Amino acid sequence: MNRRTASAKVRNAVMNHFASYEVFKENRKKSEEARSSENRPHEILYFHKVDDPYSHLTIQFIDRFRSSYNIQFKPILVGEENPETVHEPSLYNIYCLEDVRRIAPYYDVSFSAHSYPSKDLTTKANRILSAVQEANFGEVGKEVSAALWSADEACLDALLKEYSVSEKDAQQKIRDGNSIRDEKDYYFGSAFYYENELYWGVDRLHYLERRLSELKLGRANEFTPTCKPRLVAPSTLSSSKQFKLTYYPSLNSPYTFVSTKRVRQLQENYPINLITKPVLPMLMRMMTIPTFKAKYIISDAAREGRTHQHEIKKIYLNIPREKLLKNIYLRTEKMFKDNCEKEVKKFNLLKLKKSYSGNKLIGIKEINDFLKKTISLDQCKNLINIRTRQYAKRQNTWARGHMKNWNKLYTEDSSDLLKKILKVVS
Repeated sequence: MNRRTASAKVRNAVMNHFASYEVFKENRKKSEEARSSENRPHEILYFHKVDDPYSHLTIQFIDRFRSSYNIQFKPILVGEENPETVHEPSLYNIYCLEDVRRIAPYYDVSFSAHSYPSKDLTTKANRILSAVQEANFGEVGKEVSAALWSADEACLDALLKEYSVSEKDAQQKIRDGNSIRDEKDYYFGSAFYYENELYWGVDRLHYLERRLSELKLGRANEFTPTCKPRLVAPSTLSSSKQFKLTYYPSLNSPYTFVSTKRVRQLQENYPINLITKPVLPMLMRMMTIPTFKAKYIISDAAREGRTHQHEIKKIYLNIPREKLLKNIYLRTEKMFKDNCEKEVKKFNLLKLKKSYSGNKLIGIKEINDFLKKTISLDQCKNLINIRTRQYAKRQNTWARGHMKNWNKLYTEDSSDLLKKILKVVS
């Protein structure tokens, strides 16, 4: 057995564990028993990144959260995300801004930024929060975040007179925070950690609060979420006009699975014309996902699924070999028909670090060699087809050994395939 096969078997076993509710309950029980036996307090870690839009949203609720529970609250400043976890950094940053602008009003939070703070202002914000006592982190953090995202340098300078460490000390504090974040198997800001479980952002905070309430740590008699989005919508809506809702499922994504039922309910209850546009799974694009990120994604999706009575199920698209080989050939031809050379030239201009997994995408090296005229067009296409076939073969070999009890589906009609998938998951 080679190293690749061995690691795949281990990874598959681990991934299945992440989604298991029985394993989840047992792990939570063991975590609490260990904490109690070691006489450790109920400590909540909060990872805050000053120039992260989601952290701006979350910091608004820190004081309210910590005052609602008998816990020890430890804020930790962190810096840049782990590069292994962000495949398209520029697109990710744009999306974060847009997403927080959209959802902030539903939490009664003001956020209108269309660009990120300057490096100088970010440095000042980190210097201030590096000097703040843990008890004052929420209050001062809100002031710092408001000033940072509105580019109010005067406000930051005033706060620096009261709270300040050197830039060198602030950088060290962030490095220390990153180390703690890495140790807890996380990679972003705006996240909470308690006894081997992570909760990213305000929309996952209620899971942590529910856990703390079950441990009788809440100061109120009844459980009430600290921050609940202000949503008002009728259970059904009739209209002669239909609204277009475009849904982009990735059939290898746990989040696609847990969202299908709710998307279907939207279609049933509202005048929606559902347009489904499947996207290619990341693994099929040769984008590697670190195990620690996969762990959080699967655990979080399973958690969401259980909340909405939609437990994760396993589906395998069992494409016949002849059809698969034909699709590989046609895909390569279509790539060149759609001017993939231009796309690779644009990709090269990004000058991504060699460590980024985007550089390993099938076709990047081959097309670059063709552009340099070191190989012919036919050789380029042939090499792309060979690498794609090799990758598909590895996937099929893995599937035969690890997906024996999965729901195997296939039809050439994408609409019919979607119906079959929905039937399984619903």
